Amino acid sequence: MAVAISERRMLALRILPLLDLTSLGEDDTPSRITALCASAWTPFGTPAAICVYPEHITTARNALADSNIRIATVVNFPDGGSDPERVVRETRRAIAAGADEIDLVLPYAELRSGHPDRAERVVKACRELCADGIALKLILETGALKHPALIRQACAIGLAAGVDFLKTSTGKVPCNATAEAAVQMLDAIAEDGGRCGFKAAGGIRTLADAAVYLDLAEARLGEPWISPQHFRFGASTLFAELQAALAESA
Repeated sequence: MAVAISERRMLALRILPLLDLTSLGEDDTPSRITALCASAWTPFGTPAAICVYPEHITTARNALADSNIRIATVVNFPDGGSDPERVVRETRRAIAAGADEIDLVLPYAELRSGHPDRAERVVKACRELCADGIALKLILETGALKHPALIRQACAIGLAAGVDFLKTSTGKVPCNATAEAAVQMLDAIAEDGGRCGFKAAGGIRTLADAAVYLDLAEARLGEPWISPQHFRFGASTLFAELQAALAESA
C-alpha cells in the first residue's frame, strides 16, 4: 500500500534535519558544491550537514556562512589505510580548512587480517585531533567486514576510542548500508549506554529505505534519542525524494 501524503510529509520532515547532504564525486567542482549548498536551504528547514571532499571545504564554508549547517568531510577515504601519520595529516588540514565533522574510514582490512591493533592506532590518532566541537564519525565499511563478529569488533574499537558516531559505509563498495549491519551497530551503541551516534550511508535512496533505520534505532534507543546529535543519514538521492514529498504536501 502506498504511503499517504500526510505520512510521507511527516517522515520527510523527520528525516530532513538528520541528513548529511553528500557529494563525494571525483569530478565535483566548486560550482557544483556551491549549488549543492544552495539547495540545502528549503522552506521546511535544512539538513544537519553538507559532506564533501576536503578540497571543497572552503567552498562549502563560504556558501554556508552564517548558517547552522555543519561542514563534514572524509579522511582515509575510501580505502581505509593503516597509516596513522596519513590520517593525522589529512585530519589537521581538514580542521584547519573549516571542517566541523570528520568521517574517518576504519582500516577494516586490518580487522579482516587479524590486526585490530593497527586499526585502533589510526582511530586513536584521529580522535586526539577531534576536540573543541569537532565530531568524529567512524566508517566501518560493514559490507566489506560482512561477518557480525567483525562488525561488532569494529564497533568496539570506535566506542573504546570515544568516537561520536559509528557509520555504516563509504558508499564506494558493492555492499553498503544494510539493516543487518545496522542491528549489530545499534545494539553495540545501546549496550554502551547510547552515548555514541549512528549514521547510515550508502544506498539509502527512498523514504522507505530511511524508515527502516529509524525504526531499528527507535526500537533500541527510543524516539527521543533520534536527533542530529545521535542519528544521521548520509545521502544525496534521498534529498530529492524528501523535497518531492514536502512539495506535494505544501
